[in-house]
Amino acid sequence: GINVWCAAGKGTFGTQEVVRRIRETRLAEVVEHRKLLLPQLGAPGVAAHEVRRQSGFSVAYGPVRARDVPRYLDLGMRSTPEMRAVPFATLERVVLTPVELVQEAATRSGRSGMVLLAGFAGLGHTVCRRGRAALLVLGAYLAGGLVAPLLLPWLPGRAFTFNGAIVGLVMAAVAMSPRWELAQAGKLETLVWLLLLPAIAAYMPMHYTGCTPYT
Repeated sequence: GINVWCAAGKGTFGTQEVVRRIRETRLAEVVEHRKLLLPQLGAPGVAAHEVRRQSGFSVAYGPVRARDVPRYLDLGMRSTPEMRAVPFATLERVVLTPVELVQEAATRSGRSGMVLLAGFAGLGHTVCRRGRAALLVLGAYLAGGLVAPLLLPWLPGRAFTFNGAIVGLVMAAVAMSPRWELAQAGKLETLVWLLLLPAIAAYMPMHYTGCTPYT
């Protein structure tokens, strides 16, 4: 259901696409009825009256989840409140988080690896010494790509970038505690980290918006 919602919002699952598929498959020659059952989350992209005008098929919006379709049909194409609900619970959010994390790991693994090795090797770079800086960057990616999605119901903003930035700021504040090397860093380095960590954490959830019904 979530993928359909994303496609509908971007226009790839829309009125013209439905009409085109009806014509290409010659659906009118295959079935005797003139009813289409579309997923509920596809409604933002489909104008039912236009589909009927252009194809002759009327549109009914079924339940959010495909597993509820048999029961929906057994009830005479009537839905229960549970069929219409989009709870997007914690487990559902967790399942989607690896997508962006894996993509980022694939595209940035080389650079991240060099930073991590430089940090643990103690090559003399201030921002990389003793590996903690590299771990901070990794933590920022996890904060935005994992922690922010998990905390969505409790974070105050609607914009995912804002929520990610909040998580990043909290992480930066923790990193400035006495147990972390950042607490002893110079003013310029501290400023860099205070800007960098929230920026990374704010960037990661931007890609998560296409996977959720939150926006």
